[in-house]
Amino acid sequence: MSKRGKVLVGAGVAVVIAGLVVISAGARRDRGAAVRFEKVGHRDLVAAVTASGKIQPKKKVDISADITGRITRIAVREGDLVTRGQFLLQIDPTIYQANLEQAEATLASSQAAAVQAKANRDQAERALKRTKELRDQNPNLISPEQLEQAQTAFEVADANLTAAQHQVNQARAAVQSARDNLRKTTLVAPMSGRVTRLPVEEGEVAVPSTFSKDIGLLMTISDLSVIQAKVKVDETDVVRLHLGDSVEVSIDAFPDTTFLGRVTKVSNSSVRDATAASGQNDRAVDYDVEVTLDKPPTDIRPDLSATARIVTDTRREALSIPIIALTVREHKPVSTEARPVDTSTARKKKETEGVFVVEKGVATFRPVKVGIAGDEYFEVLDGLKESETIVAGPYQAIRDLKDGARVREMKQVADTTKRKKTV
Repeated sequence: MSKRGKVLVGAGVAVVIAGLVVISAGARRDRGAAVRFEKVGHRDLVAAVTASGKIQPKKKVDISADITGRITRIAVREGDLVTRGQFLLQIDPTIYQANLEQAEATLASSQAAAVQAKANRDQAERALKRTKELRDQNPNLISPEQLEQAQTAFEVADANLTAAQHQVNQARAAVQSARDNLRKTTLVAPMSGRVTRLPVEEGEVAVPSTFSKDIGLLMTISDLSVIQAKVKVDETDVVRLHLGDSVEVSIDAFPDTTFLGRVTKVSNSSVRDATAASGQNDRAVDYDVEVTLDKPPTDIRPDLSATARIVTDTRREALSIPIIALTVREHKPVSTEARPVDTSTARKKKETEGVFVVEKGVATFRPVKVGIAGDEYFEVLDGLKESETIVAGPYQAIRDLKDGARVREMKQVADTTKRKKTV
């Protein structure tokens, strides 16, 4: 074969290869985007709200110092069980015992002064009476000045008696106050429970809590028979909660166990913090929610981190679609009359939720009305029928997909990884 013939044959082969490449690329384009298909079906759905917080006893008492004094004895340790009326802690009573004795001495002195004042008043009263009798018998024997002096002496003595009686009452109140302060040096348990906090040691000085209860806190006793998870729920979710809702509580300290409980309190006011108080409203608003555990563990402790999954609604055999399948597209209402569509109405309905329904390899956007949301699926209220095929992923493909585009089912990769299950 001549050189020219070889060149012509090579050129022909190159043209054929290029043509095959173009045909193959066109065939791939005609096959459409690779997406994941899924049929619309019925499933059991559970709508839930997840919130985090701390484990707390329903009832606890913070024991603080009402007087100032050095701690001389602590009869319990953190973690001990105590009963109501049990001795807990002793504050040095020396100064308060001395104050009581001084107050009692003052009371005794005041009482003696009152007795003397009463005797003076009685004497002045008798003198006034005799002066009046003599005046009545013979006006010449008692001058008006003498009668006035006797009357004044009686009134002064009576006033002194009244003052002495008030001094007695004041001294008696001082004795009672000193006795109460002395009694406050001995602290006993106000209820039965467990000592869950003991931040002081013997030898430290106990001081009253003036502005903050943590300053004068001596110990905390908690009733661990009723345990609650106190969590904070976002404002967008709290309206879905109701008293009695079922809850699954996960405690970080018990990773292999889930505890059941019920919602027993939903706060009516939001949680206020320093940011909210300063006038900054860019933070999310949370509400306190209390969940009472049905069977808490015996070795549970306050302030353990917990996560509550609060079930707000359930559906049995509900028609459902994957959450990832629901997307938003611009949707213009079709006018059945030969008049222009109201632009304001069109703007209101610009964004419509829906899914891509697949028929004969073509994805068509269809508006869908959804209900509650489970962990992975939405409840379908209107717009789809059972067994219809929809585009269920990936997310990027659904986001970029156009109405009427061709699609093909992507190859499924076997998932060999094993997921860890929590008991």
